[in-house]
Amino acid sequence: MNERELLAKRATLITQARALLEVAEKETRDLTTEEQTNYDAIFTDVAKLEQKIENIRKLGTADDANFRTSESVRPDGGQAASPDEERIIKAHNAYLRSGVILPELRALQADSDAAGGFYTSPQQFVNKLIIAIDNLVYIRQWATMNTVTSSQSLGLPYLTNPDDADWTAELGTGNEDSSMAFGKRELHPKPLAKRIKVSNKLLRLSPDVESLVIARLAYKFAVSLEKACLTGSGANQPLGVFTASNDGIDTSRDVSTGNTTTSIQTDGLIEAKYSIKAGYWKNAKWIFHRDAVKQLAKLQDDEGRYLWQNAVQLGQPDMLFGVPLFVSEYAPNTFTTGLYVGIIGDFSFCWCTDALDFSTQRLNELYAATNQTGFIGRMETDCMPVLAEAFVRVKLA
Repeated sequence: MNERELLAKRATLITQARALLEVAEKETRDLTTEEQTNYDAIFTDVAKLEQKIENIRKLGTADDANFRTSESVRPDGGQAASPDEERIIKAHNAYLRSGVILPELRALQADSDAAGGFYTSPQQFVNKLIIAIDNLVYIRQWATMNTVTSSQSLGLPYLTNPDDADWTAELGTGNEDSSMAFGKRELHPKPLAKRIKVSNKLLRLSPDVESLVIARLAYKFAVSLEKACLTGSGANQPLGVFTASNDGIDTSRDVSTGNTTTSIQTDGLIEAKYSIKAGYWKNAKWIFHRDAVKQLAKLQDDEGRYLWQNAVQLGQPDMLFGVPLFVSEYAPNTFTTGLYVGIIGDFSFCWCTDALDFSTQRLNELYAATNQTGFIGRMETDCMPVLAEAFVRVKLA
């Protein structure tokens, strides 16, 4: 099935689930055990379809990246690579396939392979890898991206606003303010690494080894980045948006009013959306786990209209109160009193900082016994929310 057909099938399943709810509502009762089982089974199928849709979209992104590669297009604006850059890319592919460092790469080599050294990847390869990661991680797509070039950290200034002005007499100056303060938080790119293994036979037979390595490394890095940007502790890893912290989003941005101790309610979502200033709505997005979406699908407004509007057009997100809704497997999904179960915010106020020292290393001998070759990918990155008022976390009562 193509994406359009999968979306249509998904919409049909959702209609079936809502039909079960409507029968129970007309009879003013809860779902029977059998109806609840059927409802849960439908959303299990919906989740499978959503995964297939996401896979198709990722494949389209990968195909687009391969097209750019085959046409020798730069990631920074569509200009064809120079002959020298073409030679570097071809030599890099040859290295990935065989481990042989051709003359074109001598200047990039940091040490000899026998001594355990490695060479820095050509910039074309690094750029494509970072693009692939960004396409797999929501927050890095929406965040404000920065690059550290000459320092080990990036300082972020912040301002605590003064109190409101005072009405006073003509010659008065108002009360002395003690609230306004300037400070600085810092983003320190932190090491992230992964080692993968590839069959030597596959390396010999594959027509595009570079794309193979990019795809596997991008997947492994994307999972870690997604988890950290959402729930990272900030200790030797990014500070996630679901982590309460005075350095990121503090607990004053938690909204539980209207929710129960075990579920999200319509009133709770209304409280969450309208706890953010209207200026942030234009770029706002919801993030929930699919288990939360299963609850959201049951909610209606006072006129009986469902709050969650599932997408039926290609490339369009689901909507909730007019705000795009995105599903992440790494969003919290434990429905117990006092826990986070969703977030709404303008994620351009998440700042990510990458260092420029991404490197790859080929392990020729470590997996020789199993006829495999290892590859290590490394990067340094950090991410954190920098403006608390741009976010609200949905919390259970």
